[in-house]
Amino acid sequence: MSKPYVPAEVEAKWQEYWLKNKTFRAERHPGRPKRYVLDMFPYPSASGLHVGHLEGYTATDIYCRYLRSRAFDVLHPMGWDAFGLPAEQYAIQTGTHPAVTTGHNVDTFRRQIRSVGFSYDWDREVDTTDPGYFRWTQWIFLKLFERGLAYQSAIPVNWCPALGTVLANEEVIDGLSERGNHPVVRLPMRQWMLRITAYGERLLADLEGLDWPEGIKAMQRNWIGRSEGADVLFLVSGGPADGEAIRVFTTRPDTLFGATYMVLAPEHPLTARITTQACRGAVEAYVAAASRKSDRDRTEGSKEKTGVFTGAYATNPTNGARIPVWIGDYVLGSYGTGAIMAVPAHDERDFAFAVEHALPIVEVVSPDGALHQSLGEAFVDDGVAVRSGPFDGLPTAEVKGAIVKWLEERGLGTTKVNFKLRDWVFSRQRYWGEPIPIVFPVDTEGDPRQDGVAFTIRYDAPEAVSYDELPLTLPVTNDFQPTGGAEPPLARAKDWRFVLRNNANGVEQWYARETNTMPQWAGSCWYYLRFMDAMNTEAPFSKAAAEAWQPVDLYVGGAEHAVLHLLYARFWHKVLHDEGLLPNVEPFARLVNQGMILGEDNEKMSKSRGNVVSPDVVIADRGADAVRLYEMFMGPLEQTKPWSTAGIGGVRRFLDRAWTLVFERPRSDAPAPEAITRLVHKTIKKVTEDIEGLRFNTGISAQMILVNELMKLETQPTSALEALALLLGPFAPHVAEEIWEALGHAPSISAVPWPGYDPALCIDDVVTMAVQIGGKVRAEITVARDAGEESIKAMALADERTLRWTQGATPRKVIIVKGKLVNIVV
Repeated sequence: MSKPYVPAEVEAKWQEYWLKNKTFRAERHPGRPKRYVLDMFPYPSASGLHVGHLEGYTATDIYCRYLRSRAFDVLHPMGWDAFGLPAEQYAIQTGTHPAVTTGHNVDTFRRQIRSVGFSYDWDREVDTTDPGYFRWTQWIFLKLFERGLAYQSAIPVNWCPALGTVLANEEVIDGLSERGNHPVVRLPMRQWMLRITAYGERLLADLEGLDWPEGIKAMQRNWIGRSEGADVLFLVSGGPADGEAIRVFTTRPDTLFGATYMVLAPEHPLTARITTQACRGAVEAYVAAASRKSDRDRTEGSKEKTGVFTGAYATNPTNGARIPVWIGDYVLGSYGTGAIMAVPAHDERDFAFAVEHALPIVEVVSPDGALHQSLGEAFVDDGVAVRSGPFDGLPTAEVKGAIVKWLEERGLGTTKVNFKLRDWVFSRQRYWGEPIPIVFPVDTEGDPRQDGVAFTIRYDAPEAVSYDELPLTLPVTNDFQPTGGAEPPLARAKDWRFVLRNNANGVEQWYARETNTMPQWAGSCWYYLRFMDAMNTEAPFSKAAAEAWQPVDLYVGGAEHAVLHLLYARFWHKVLHDEGLLPNVEPFARLVNQGMILGEDNEKMSKSRGNVVSPDVVIADRGADAVRLYEMFMGPLEQTKPWSTAGIGGVRRFLDRAWTLVFERPRSDAPAPEAITRLVHKTIKKVTEDIEGLRFNTGISAQMILVNELMKLETQPTSALEALALLLGPFAPHVAEEIWEALGHAPSISAVPWPGYDPALCIDDVVTMAVQIGGKVRAEITVARDAGEESIKAMALADERTLRWTQGATPRKVIIVKGKLVNIVV
């Protein structure tokens, strides 16, 4: 019976069915294999999803639907990374509380995602702003605090007065905040820190066993930045800091004799003390300018390395040479020791700096052991020591060890392993984030909540709140704007900030709650673990759930999270493993980064460019199944590609034809023609292999070929239509469900096993072989697969194209590679 294809009706019907029947509920069954497949959960912005967001979600959904049909237990959840600065800024601009806007945005995202028909287990949905969730984020923080991995430190940070918060280096571009382009300065502030450096070796070593893109693993290695070398002491020579030691870390101790100057970071604690009166003005101006740059600007900017002379000198510990000490903003106080020895003959950066400022360049490593009076560029490779006293003539590898031993004997150096990785700045001076569950004793003779009452908060004596006080929730207030200074907005909520409680001696006294909040990274560090046991009120997750679902077998998301999110999640995972809560040491076994979907103008989709395409619009026009198919048909998953709304027409026509086969054509239960039977089996094989390899575009192409061939038949074989429905199921699930039901089956197709194929039917009875003459392919012949060599030779020589190229000459030799090639030597 004829039935028109109306996507809106079909999709609403099946989405309601799946939701009502909990079709995709994740459960573990004894003896069955499991797969935990995860999308990087989104930040629910006010602008809603655009079609670029759907790419990864569609890919994982196809894969999960396929896995369920292969009898895997599948965990496939979705949630919301909803705390953070964007929501707070929007709330400040509009006067709407961030809880209100966040709730509205989450509702929009949930509606949009459900409209595409993704097979998430919605009973496991999480929201990082839900007290039932961030209770356990705070719980994990307390575990970090107990283990000495959470501590306070006054460190230089990127402070944005306009936003009223500390920003990560990645959020600062050319001295301005990425959000709003506000000025950012470097200021020392009390911050909570997480000691991720304690896990540096493990974070590096455990990368090796992961099925991740090599580029991502390289970025992680570079960020961790492990290097072996030596700590060396240079003593200040003369001036107010005479005799004080400047400690440097170097991976090339073999070049120490060639150190002709030093460079300190502007924020180095010795900078002010060693600067002479004559140089003070220039140094202070330079330090002030450096404070307005982020670490990224200072290290990734122009190759020109600026600096200013302090007027002070230090002594090279190897040869006693008196060398000048400079200040340079390309040296970071947070990396290494905040000071470097400069060896311009053997470091490109130092060479350029020395040329610019007319500083000595002394060769101490020679490529051939000979002395070279003038160098046109730095020699940075290993070689032979020269001008290096007792080490002359030794190869670089030997000199490194010998010089360090020589320094150790004199108390001037030691072997050291260094990491580029810095401890994680965990404080944010804003309202919309998880409260940090720490209190500080308050010295006061009155009620500190009252105006005019003097008090002192003892920040040097932090105490953890008890676990049964969690969750520590935010105060309900509309006064969440920045204070204009370093005090966070929560400092104004005095009734929340100050609490009476018993101290360790059982005596009641005033305490002040921490008014910094956690960064947005906190909630996303462990959300994949909460998904395993989202309704647990006794623990963040049970050991049984961890044993059942860990690790995440496939993690799909954008490459923009290649470093920090993955690094932070791995760190927290290892801490929880050390707590005995997790069976494995790594959270994500396999990682895939989907390519970006650009706008139709070949630019990144953004509101400012006006090239954002909403899924609401294209779904209303073409249907969700067409959008899903097009997202995958555009090209390989990892590839960046431009969106084309017009391009959806091709996959929509494919769906229309598939619909026509079932609802417009007569069908028969009789066996299908042999050619169709073979094509069905080939298609099943192809689609199976392509889904397992995440090659969805070619899997769709194979189904298109099958539909085109079926369209040539007057009567449709039921068996072929059933196979088509099952193959379509992961890709276009609404249409597949409707076809399956029309073929007389009970819903849902999601519960039907994946079709198998006969390998013998996937092999053609005939093969095409190339005919090569004089080393070039000149013809092709089609022969029976089991044809003998004499038959193949006869067909090749009789082909009219062969006769034309051989001009009737008798070949000297005919070489046959069965199934592939006939090589005729004339």
